[in-house]
Amino acid sequence: MFAAERRQLILEMVRANGAVSLRELARVVQTSEVTVRRDVRALEAEGLLDRRHGGAVLPGGFTRESGFPQKSHLSTAEKTAIADLAAGLVGEGEAIVVGAGTTTQELARRLARVPGLTVVTNSLLVAQALAHANRVEVVMTGGTLRGSNYALVGSGAEQSLQGLRVSRAFLSGSGLTAERGLSTSNMLSASVDRALVQAAAEVVVLADHTKLGSDTMFQTVPTELITRLVTDEPPGHDERAATELQALADQGVEITVAGPDAESAAGDALPPGRQSRQDMPLPGQRRTTQSGHGGPGGLGPQLRSAAAMGEGPVGRVADLRRR
Repeated sequence: MFAAERRQLILEMVRANGAVSLRELARVVQTSEVTVRRDVRALEAEGLLDRRHGGAVLPGGFTRESGFPQKSHLSTAEKTAIADLAAGLVGEGEAIVVGAGTTTQELARRLARVPGLTVVTNSLLVAQALAHANRVEVVMTGGTLRGSNYALVGSGAEQSLQGLRVSRAFLSGSGLTAERGLSTSNMLSASVDRALVQAAAEVVVLADHTKLGSDTMFQTVPTELITRLVTDEPPGHDERAATELQALADQGVEITVAGPDAESAAGDALPPGRQSRQDMPLPGQRRTTQSGHGGPGGLGPQLRSAAAMGEGPVGRVADLRRR
């Protein structure tokens, strides 16, 4: 494929999806990430797109939301690894809320095996994934159907969540930064996500590395309300994603990285002078522990269950904590 053809295809992908990772672009145009990075740089010089930490977005500073058909084919391996790890945080008999998104849909498929679980959701895709799970009760919000992501939104959805209280919320979004937290490009979706957060004692964000550092129009969860981020291992050259992870950890967010060598890779990804989990003290009052104090014997049940996933096929887990 000639350079002009590659760049036209790259431009079409970005226009169709709003944001695409270099890894995905390289796979589609069947070339190396180095070549794709050079093409993206050339297109940015022409004002046709903007470069972003390991990817490319529409020009103008904010990424826009892709439709479900496009998003379902992006970063599929990363979403699978994230969903596998996040499912280990859910225990038998819990009540949780799960927001809309392709990553949360992957999570729902794995939650079908958790007995006695109650899942409250505004996502038709999440409900469909759990529809035939005999031991899982699904509670759907009201609201108006938003066809682009098969989610119920609007005042009906928000009102149905009033007075609800569950152990934790699992949410995804279009972008995540340490400065603004989780965000999305649709006002109605953002409003429902905020209502889901209000119903939960803890908030777990599921976001692959391409969303780290991306900022979109409407804030859904400020950083101080995010309990844990489950993400995948950023590529070695993606310094911005690694820096964003550390910034989130410095603000008290527990970072869990899924990947074949997540623990060592996350340690390598930390900026100079930072420490990986084994060298970091546990946060003070932010997390609840079984024994009421930090230390090896005081890790909370959700942290232990996530660490246990390190024995499985997803790989080891790295929890980055603020110093």
